[in-house]
Amino acid sequence: MRILLTGANGYIGMRLLPALLAEGHTVICCVRDKSRFPVEPNPEEGLLVAEGDFLRKETLLDLPADLDAAYYLIHSMNDRAGNFSEMEAQSAHNFIDYIRTTSARQIIYLSGIANNQELSEHLQSRQTVENLLKKSQASLTIFRAGIIVGSGSASFEIIRDLVEKLPVMIAPKWLNSKCQPLAIRDVINYLKGALFNSKTYGKKFDIAGPDVLTYKEMLLQFAEVRKLKRSIITIPFLTPRLSSMWLYFVTSTSFNLARNLVDSMKVDVIAEDDGVQDAIDIQPIGYRQAVELAFQKISQNVVLSSWKDAISSSGSNLSNIERFIDVPHYGCFKDCKEKEIDRPVEEVLDNIWRIGGTQGWYYGTMLWKLRGYLDKLFGGIGLRRGRRSPTDLHPGDALDFWRVLVSSKEERRVLLYAEMKLPGEAWLEFRINEKNGTFTLLQTATFRPKGLGGRLYWYAVWPFHIFVFSGMINQLATYQRKA
Repeated sequence: MRILLTGANGYIGMRLLPALLAEGHTVICCVRDKSRFPVEPNPEEGLLVAEGDFLRKETLLDLPADLDAAYYLIHSMNDRAGNFSEMEAQSAHNFIDYIRTTSARQIIYLSGIANNQELSEHLQSRQTVENLLKKSQASLTIFRAGIIVGSGSASFEIIRDLVEKLPVMIAPKWLNSKCQPLAIRDVINYLKGALFNSKTYGKKFDIAGPDVLTYKEMLLQFAEVRKLKRSIITIPFLTPRLSSMWLYFVTSTSFNLARNLVDSMKVDVIAEDDGVQDAIDIQPIGYRQAVELAFQKISQNVVLSSWKDAISSSGSNLSNIERFIDVPHYGCFKDCKEKEIDRPVEEVLDNIWRIGGTQGWYYGTMLWKLRGYLDKLFGGIGLRRGRRSPTDLHPGDALDFWRVLVSSKEERRVLLYAEMKLPGEAWLEFRINEKNGTFTLLQTATFRPKGLGGRLYWYAVWPFHIFVFSGMINQLATYQRKA
């Protein structure tokens, strides 16, 4: 069967894709930008890639009409620019108009549990999308999930930040709200199990794990799995804005996402028994087991996707990422360093591919951390995002406060674009060149200032660049990993 997978490079989409391919389906992955989709098309294996932005109707004209079903996994909650509710409604409108031109018989949509009379803006937006999707000629299956637990999920990583960094937490009162966390593997099994399952046509189902927990209990159970002793004190006078600021400064989330999460956490998110077990025979695992499985994936370096790798998680304007790949020359400041390599090139490439995250930046670690703290202070994303994998880099990946634009071992090149708060734009490039059998590591920092403030910024940080960038290239060229 031919399946359209929207949001294919999102957290859920990247997990669902291999499951659908394993079932023998042909999957057309619809992404806004092919250049940052980390999977190569493979028609023989049933994997196709199409480019289209459902916020821009004119980009959908070349999408295929020969479809059997479609997954709608487009969410805009992280986006900073514009109103995400309006963006979600516009995407749904354009999706339905497109689906009407296809032969699709079923649409499957992942929404959020919304059984409380008082709903957050993002849950109200999900309901609006549900109602819009019902206007399609195709049968609609809706799954409503609450907190999703899995390596790389937003909720998992935020809880991990809180538990592993804070022995004692002074927390907002919404930590006493209740929810039913669900393992990512069960989410994928539900999404897969609904495909061409007539028992799910025209139905909506709440999907949740067996445990009803407060967010405080989730944090404490997470700590137990990690063998950490933690204390949590909840106080009643933290306003939603202060709560959002607390979450923003302590974790790797953006302020925009923190604000939306706080709005959602103020109410209980409990599933209703609406017969999902009769339609799809799945026994969801408990929260503690879901956390343990997530850490197994992390320890094995097999995290398939992370919420941090979504362009919208950064709050930057990189929806057309290809226009940043050509590094400008005119009107720019550049810091170029060169170092001859006298050891195997593969080892130096390995150092470059491991940069950032837990490995760090090889030199001036405290200065990098200080820059991250300052970025957070001024409303940026800071240095806490880390990276999806300690060894792999793909275009579109988040890398601390950078975004990977190019990562090609064939070209021996990595290009990063800065997503920290800056009075201008910045790129950092690593490239290994070869001439007459001699290999040289070239490291180039490029800054395009915006106005006088941008120029003053460059001169202010230039002394630190001399120190940090010189040390970094030397370490990249000479660092030897222990066997």
